[in-house]
Amino acid sequence: MATFLCKVGRFAFRRRGLVSLLWLAVLVGVGFAAATAPPPPADTFSMPGTESQKAFDLLEEEFPTMSVDGATARVVVRAPAGAKLSDPAERAKVETLVGALSKAPGVVSASDPFKADALSQDGTTAYAVATYEVSALKVPDEAHKGLDKVLEDARTTGLVVEAGGDAVKVEGAPGGGAEGIGILVSAVVLVLTFGSMIAAGMPLLTAITGVAIGGAAITALGSTLGLSSTTSTLALMIGLAVGIDYALFIVSRYRSELAEGRECQDAAGRAVGTAGSAVVFAGLTVIVALAGLSVVNIPMLTKMGLAAAGTVAVSVLIAITLVPALLGFAPIKVMPRRERRKYYGKPLTRRQQSKADKRAARQKPNLGTRWAAFVVRRPLAVLLLGVVGLGVVAVPAASLQLGLPGEGTMAADTTQRKAYDLLSESFGAGFNGPLMVTVQARDAAATAADVGKELGKVEGVAAVTAATPNDKGDTAVLTLIPETGPAELATEELVGRIRGIADGLGADNGAEILVTGQTALFIDFSRTLDDAMLPYLGLVVGLAFLLLVLVFRSLLVPLKAALGFLLSVGAALGAVVAVFQWGWLADVFGVDQPGPIMSTLPIFMIGVVFGLAMDYEVFLVTRMREAYVHGARPGEAVVTGFRYGGRVVGAAAIIMVSVFSGFIMEANVFVRMVGFSLAIAVLFDAFIVRMALVPALFALLGRSAWWLPRWLDRLLPNMDVEGEKLGGASATPLLPTQQRGEREARIQG
Repeated sequence: MATFLCKVGRFAFRRRGLVSLLWLAVLVGVGFAAATAPPPPADTFSMPGTESQKAFDLLEEEFPTMSVDGATARVVVRAPAGAKLSDPAERAKVETLVGALSKAPGVVSASDPFKADALSQDGTTAYAVATYEVSALKVPDEAHKGLDKVLEDARTTGLVVEAGGDAVKVEGAPGGGAEGIGILVSAVVLVLTFGSMIAAGMPLLTAITGVAIGGAAITALGSTLGLSSTTSTLALMIGLAVGIDYALFIVSRYRSELAEGRECQDAAGRAVGTAGSAVVFAGLTVIVALAGLSVVNIPMLTKMGLAAAGTVAVSVLIAITLVPALLGFAPIKVMPRRERRKYYGKPLTRRQQSKADKRAARQKPNLGTRWAAFVVRRPLAVLLLGVVGLGVVAVPAASLQLGLPGEGTMAADTTQRKAYDLLSESFGAGFNGPLMVTVQARDAAATAADVGKELGKVEGVAAVTAATPNDKGDTAVLTLIPETGPAELATEELVGRIRGIADGLGADNGAEILVTGQTALFIDFSRTLDDAMLPYLGLVVGLAFLLLVLVFRSLLVPLKAALGFLLSVGAALGAVVAVFQWGWLADVFGVDQPGPIMSTLPIFMIGVVFGLAMDYEVFLVTRMREAYVHGARPGEAVVTGFRYGGRVVGAAAIIMVSVFSGFIMEANVFVRMVGFSLAIAVLFDAFIVRMALVPALFALLGRSAWWLPRWLDRLLPNMDVEGEKLGGASATPLLPTQQRGEREARIQG
């Protein structure tokens, strides 16, 4: 592996113009394909195999006029203080509102609250439901603006008017500012790390190129493979993250090789052969983690995972080809300005060389070296402190409750939250999460009426509406209102009880009874993700374990890598629960309403953080193994690994924490939750697990850390990630400092 990649790096450096033009051609070609491709399909959400999805499919087939997939806006109206909506003047205002609502862009129909019995008992509050011709994800901006105008006009009459439902535009959606902040912080960290604008610009340029190619490819294939516009969301985030990381490690290794006296072309080859090998295997672990989302069996997540995995593959190819090509255009300018004179120009005089040697002798070991030496001296104390600290932070994770975002957890100043509160006050908390019960039978109307009577007796049910049959009379639907809110645990338990009773009633009546609705759909979604968690974790960790065994030729190194990852993810989940579910530091992170954790968060966090964690593990430990293979003692190998890799891994982690932390400033609380969880997970994994627990374990295990049974050693292919076979691959030996001035004529050759 290392020998092959070394040849790739040397070729890319030597034929830099050709390689750069090829990647430019790929970018232009994919961009043209994306620009001329048919528009991607709209986002669709389905959960094959669940009762909710089966019922939705049935309603769409048997009640085509219901617009089951059509978006709805529930406009809540409250009379001014001291008045009632039944008063002639106030009733006229409401009727004017309903008339304007029915004529709003995209609206198919709007219900009259006085005719639909949608007036509260005290007569002060009512609601009208507007149904749109398209699904929520297809509602255009024109329709959103039209609805907003209707609401504003009604408010000028003195009515209190708010709106909820999936047709209402969600304010505070991600606006792109977080990505800009992340790139800006990344640029600053890269400049501070490298001391060179050119060296800092290469990782950003190559990462953006990879993301552009990946995003354009997703758009180009959107209509063919059914990839919606949101499929690229995860791909863009992960592609930017790993793209910067991979280029950062290769550029850093090139600078190290150049500083040791190698010719530029040889330095590029060895950088790709060693750091590039680590990039390939680190990329494979990320691809495994993302492609593994397929086991969840939710088409939307499967497409997002595979699209992101493809973007990571592009980032790997760019790192091992385009990065060395760009190094060929500026082979010396990637070094800090104060060091460039050593690599070209006139040779140093004896006096200048003497001064340089004295400065080098006075130079203190870098922070990574000093930290590693400290950990090697006190490994047990560092290990215990790190494990206990992360264990304490992980304790709240035992109380993790999963759910999906609802209007009841939105910011208090949003119209959706205000409408939710108005309905809860006037009609009951369960009114915001009605359940739909479908009944299929020969005489569906009569059977549904009997089912409604039985379900109305169930504890926790506030009301059951009359059944509505279809034209054929073989299917009916009725609405059930719980006593509790849609996000409450009691509602989830009620859905389980109703489904159990419905199964029994169906068996007695020869009918098929299904429970659906948005609340039931959210419950099924959370349950599906919860059931898939362990299989997904087992698949990802198991396959990555096998990859790491190949990389490090050890059983204990992959084992501790996996255990360390589980510890950091547990601590991150604990922090998320404490802040977003329990409400600790809620004001600091802008959490208006603590509640259940978003169902998709744990599985996304496992995939993303696992990939980045294995990146840091591979890059840090391959440096240690490289030193160990070349004869260093275990403790010395740890210090060597941190001397060359500690600063770079730290910079990469700071960049990722900064990128993800940018999302904490978004207005949407669930975007903040994602940003916080990923940032804190990377922080724990990089700086506690990889920077503290890993070297401590290596110091305690000594040579046994690299133990591998002989029979397994003979079976496994030697991937040579540490570049042991590169000793003879370089045509140019190390050069003394006095000879470096003679390189100028050969740099561009």
